[in-house]
Amino acid sequence: MNRVSVYRVEHFNAAHQLNVNSWPVEKNKEIFGKCNNPLFHGHNYEVHARVTGEVDPVTGYVIDMKILGEILSDVLLEFDHKNLNLDLEEFKTLNPTAENIIIVLYNKLKKRLDPALDLHLRLYETDNNFVEYPA
Repeated sequence: MNRVSVYRVEHFNAAHQLNVNSWPVEKNKEIFGKCNNPLFHGHNYEVHARVTGEVDPVTGYVIDMKILGEILSDVLLEFDHKNLNLDLEEFKTLNPTAENIIIVLYNKLKKRLDPALDLHLRLYETDNNFVEYPA
């Protein structure tokens, strides 16, 4: 069988604060530093989506790139120009670290893809810092 990976890159901008509510203020400052800013801070996130599957013998596609782009854009609209802590239900109880953001993104995207397709994400929080899921 011919398995191929296709890629799509998209961006979104969002603000967040890293904080553990049960910890004292000083411990949050010590662990999260400037990411614990009580007025929040923002990032220009970059998402790399890799979808792997069998090449359809009729269309020649693993997935139509236009459809992949639409799915990714639709999901990222939920995150774009939002305060993750305040605007997204998932992060009302989940610390919006890059690790948790990518897992939430993955779960939302995976639901919208054919189950026969494998999904892998890379999320850049900065030019120097990124996470991948699944690992």
